[in-house]
This record gives sequence, C-alpha cells and structure tokens, in this order.
Amino acid sequence: MNSQEPQNPNNEEPKEEPRRDDDSSSGFPKFNYYWIYGLLAIFLMANLYVMGASRSKNIPWVVLSSYIKHKDVQKVDVINEEVAEVYIKKEALTRDSAYKSIKKTNFNYENIGPHFTYNIGNVEGFERRLREAQDSLAQADRLSPEYKTRPNWIAPIMQWVFPLLLLAGVWMFIMRRMGGGAGGAGSQLFNIGRSRATLFDSKDSKVNITFQDVAGLDEAKVEVMEVVDFLRNPKKYTALGGKIPKGVLLVGPPGTGKTLLAKAVAGEAGAPFFSISGSDFVEMFVGVGASRVRDLFKQARDKAPCIIFIDEIDAIGRARGRNQMNSNDERENTLNQLLVEMDGFSTDKGVIIMAATNRADVLDAALLRPGRFDRQIEIDRPDVAGREQIFRVHLKTIKTVADIDPQVLAEMTPGFAGAEIANICNEAALVAARRNKKEVDLSDFNYALDRIIGGLEKINKVISPEEKQVIAYHEAGHAICGWFLEHASPLVKVTIVPRGSATLGYAQYLPKDEYITRTEQMLDRMCMTLGGRAAESVIFDKISTGALSDLDHVTRMAYAIVAVYGMNDKVGNVSFYDMQNQNTFTKPYSEQTSQMIDQEVRGLIDIQYERAKALLRNKKHELELLAQELLEKEVLHKVDLERLIGARPTSAEYV
Repeated sequence: MNSQEPQNPNNEEPKEEPRRDDDSSSGFPKFNYYWIYGLLAIFLMANLYVMGASRSKNIPWVVLSSYIKHKDVQKVDVINEEVAEVYIKKEALTRDSAYKSIKKTNFNYENIGPHFTYNIGNVEGFERRLREAQDSLAQADRLSPEYKTRPNWIAPIMQWVFPLLLLAGVWMFIMRRMGGGAGGAGSQLFNIGRSRATLFDSKDSKVNITFQDVAGLDEAKVEVMEVVDFLRNPKKYTALGGKIPKGVLLVGPPGTGKTLLAKAVAGEAGAPFFSISGSDFVEMFVGVGASRVRDLFKQARDKAPCIIFIDEIDAIGRARGRNQMNSNDERENTLNQLLVEMDGFSTDKGVIIMAATNRADVLDAALLRPGRFDRQIEIDRPDVAGREQIFRVHLKTIKTVADIDPQVLAEMTPGFAGAEIANICNEAALVAARRNKKEVDLSDFNYALDRIIGGLEKINKVISPEEKQVIAYHEAGHAICGWFLEHASPLVKVTIVPRGSATLGYAQYLPKDEYITRTEQMLDRMCMTLGGRAAESVIFDKISTGALSDLDHVTRMAYAIVAVYGMNDKVGNVSFYDMQNQNTFTKPYSEQTSQMIDQEVRGLIDIQYERAKALLRNKKHELELLAQELLEKEVLHKVDLERLIGARPTSAEYV
C-alpha cells in the first residue's frame, strides 16, 4: 500500500553498441593467408611427387614376376635404394595369361596403366630376385635394370619446413584473433591500449538527429547552439581572438536526454562524433586507461573538427583523495591523463568535449575548472509543457485515436523524464496490441502508467475478505485526507488492485510543477501520507504492516524539514545536507543536536498523525462511503469521488 506521489523508475539512457573495427584497426598486421595455403600445397605436392605416391600404382612382387615371366615388361628403372619404376606393355594389361597368375592375390589390376612402382627394399636383393625370375627366359629376353637416381632433397626439407609453417600459421591465426577478433578490437590483447570509442560520421543514420528531434530541452539547446556554430564556422570566433569552451558538461537525472542532446549537436554541426563511456577507460592493467585517453584524443585531432562525448564521466572523474582507503591508482592515472589532454590541445583544431553525468557533486575540482569543462548545462526533468512536447514527438510513431490529447498525458506524468515518457508510449502500444485494438486510446495509457508505477497486476493473487477490507479503508484514508487538505496534491485515482511484489493498493496524485515548497505544503503531504494508518486506527482500532512505505516516506520528509531545510524553530536555520560525506568518521553535529533532531522529528510525525486521525473522525461518513465503493469497484477516479463526497472544497472550507 502506497500513498506517495508516483515514484518513477529511473530508466537509463540507451547506449550505443560498441563498433566492431575491421582488420586494419587491430594491433596486428593484416595478412593474406591464401598465399600461405598455396605454398603449403605446392610443397606437399612436390614431396608426394618425389616419393612416387601420386605418379603410379605400387604393385606386389607376385604381379611383377608374372609380367616378367610372360615377357610383358619393357624396362625397369631403379630410382633409388627403395623405389623402382616398371613399364608394362599395353597389350599385357588385357592378356588373360597375366591375369591368371594374379587372380588369387588382393591386387586390384582393373583400370591400371602401363606404369608401376615397386618397393625394392634394397638394390642387391631386387637384382637377385630379378635374375631368378628370368632364369627360364632366353638371354635376349632378359631385362637389366637401369639406374636413374633422382635427388630427393625436398622430402627431408619438407619434414622440417612443413611442421614449422603449420605452427606459424596456427600462431598467426591465434594472434590475429587476439588482436582483432570477434569481440571488437578494443577488447583484445594487442590493442588493449587503443580507444574503444565509437565513431559516427555525418553520413551515419545514428547521428542523423537534429534539435527538432529533441523536445523539452529548450534552454539547454540555446546553450549548446554556440558549440554548433563554432563547429560550422570556427574562423568566426578565432579571427576575433575568441575561444570556444573546450568542454561542455551535461548534468541531469538519468533519462533526461543528455546523450540525445549531444547527438543532436553532432547532427546539427555535421561533424564526426566520438562516443565512449567513462567505464571504457577503466582496466585492471596499469597504464591502459591513460593509453586509451591518448589514443582517443589522437583520433579526434585527425578528424577535427569533431565532438568527443564521454557518457557517465564520473566513472573516471571522481574527486581524488577524498577516500584514501578505497583509492584506485589506475583510475587516478586515467583522470590525470584526461586532465592533461583537455588542457593540452588547442581549441582552434575544433575538438569539443561533451560529457554527461548525474553525479556532478563527486567530480574532481580540476575537471570542472575553466579551461576544461567551462560550461555546465543543467538538464532537469521537464515541466508539463516540456512533457507535452516530448509526448508529441513519441506519438508520431504510434497509431492513436483522434482524441488523444498530449497535454492530458503530460499532466498524468509529473516528474517523468524523456526516457520514461518514451517507455509509457511504447508500453501503451503493447497493451493495445494485446487487446487486439487497431489504435491506442487513453485507457491503454492509463494501464501502462499503472503498470510502470505499481508494477504488473496480480490477477491470481488471493486476498482474504478481511485483508481486502483493511486495504480499502487504508487507501480511502489517503484519499479523504488528500481531498480535504488544502495543500495536498490533487487526487487522480485510488485503487486496491494488487500490483508488483508488495503493492496491495495505492492512491495516485498529480503534484504541481513547483520550484519551491513551503512548510504548510510539506506538513499537509505528511498528514496525507499518514492517512492510511490513521484510517485503520479510527475504523478498526488496530494498525497493520501495510503502512511500511508510508512511514519510510514520512520519516524522510520529517528529517528533511528539521535537519535539511531549517524549517524547525528549535533546531534553527541550519542544514546538515550531505555534510557527512566530507568526513566519514565524525558527525557534523554534537550528540545533543542529534537527540534534538530525533525528538523534533518524532514530535512532528506524531502531530501530523493525530491531525490525520482527527480529520478522518470528522469525515467518517465520507470515509465509509469511499471504502465501500472501493470494495465493490476496486478502482475509483476523481469523478467518482466528486459523485460520492462532492467537489473538492475551496481553501476557505478546508479542515
């Protein structure tokens, strides 16, 4: 159960996938392997040729002696001490007399030619067997072997060269994979010190983004137009002796469009755009981060004028020396190199650095000084007018009914950033598709908003009637307090439909876009937040654990009133906001002050709790009507409350 104003999830901005470099970008030379394969094939064929494996067919002695006895052998050439070449008459290949003597052997004599080889073993033994086979022949028919020795130096060499070449090829293949393989060049061994930045040029569709695609950031766009103008016409500034800011730091919550604005600057200027994350500089190896910084700026100078965009720069830009126990020398070396590079190159080369972070308070002071990040542009969550512009941009790609009003959607999503609005539009389209609709209507947006705020609806969650009654009175207590308190946010919807893992119901309000908050506003919000537990106490004279999130929220608000905003008379006009981060061992105030803060916080909460109970006792009839209607319908909107308990009273009629 939750009575807080809608808490929006922080959707991180989408990041570009890392670019896969080609072979030429790796740290290893580019080789053509075809000539290596061809050379190996030539050597192998030559070796086989010398050894006789590819020229002729080897025959056994039984076949050879049969041919000798039938006078079918033309000549015998002894090549070396192991191999002899035998030439047979062509007509002997089809003579039956030759077949009969070899039928019983395993020699396949079919489809053979007149040229054979015979493994002689040794020359003397071969000559003796040859004489014995020719004893029955006349002297004129006897053969004498001819000795034609051929040098066989290739085979011994190949026995050494071929394995070496094979090992060299395997080694080159492995080194090539390590130097520029499938994981991207930057993640491999030989280019570990190379920059992992992704380069987008003006022809790339991913940077084909202009300021027309960026809505709700009118003030920020005015600030960065100077950068765009410099990239288009740098001589306009350098001719007069002016210097463009070297760095522009975009600061804002996640999802507000910092990366999108940087892309729009690159798209408007038509300049190359280097995109990299701060974590891409961090490695466990000493000196790698600094090497990547040097390589990034070297590439940027070659592509100037261009933009370097470092997302989440706080990964390497945290203040040095703040916490010596958890210091990281490698990260500090990377930061030092970044500081040197930013202060070392001249701006007339047209290299502009843009960075984004949502933690500007943790950045090193040297990084923010003039000459490095000269400009800091605050990109806050859009107001209602900005949200309307963002909705208009995202609704262009969605088929909606004609009566969808972007202004109504903007009023339904207070505090939502651009990424969250895009998520709502996408979720509404998915909901409509699941419902088999042809167009997206307002009910789909309402369901998408409920799902994002409260989580997935638990249709099969079994809740007992007693528990459901407690939940109904709890949420009705929030609604009644918010309805009759002057400075509470207007109620939009109250429901007891369980969503998510812990939300059994919630009351949704629409806070106004305000830049300052007064004391009475914060007190009314605390009273409204405690209305759920107060209703349980008034109706059942018991309390439950359903107010956990309410108590957490109201405790934070009470401590903020007393110890941060200086709104407590007893503690005084002091603020202890974020002072403990400066020194982790001692508090910035004494124990007496700590006890005083705790007492004032507890007293403040007790006062608002009793105030909520008094209001609900006074409006008990309205509380009963609203709770019974919730038990019947489970979801009530503003029009339902107006029908049950009347219109919301004016300021003079508030309790």
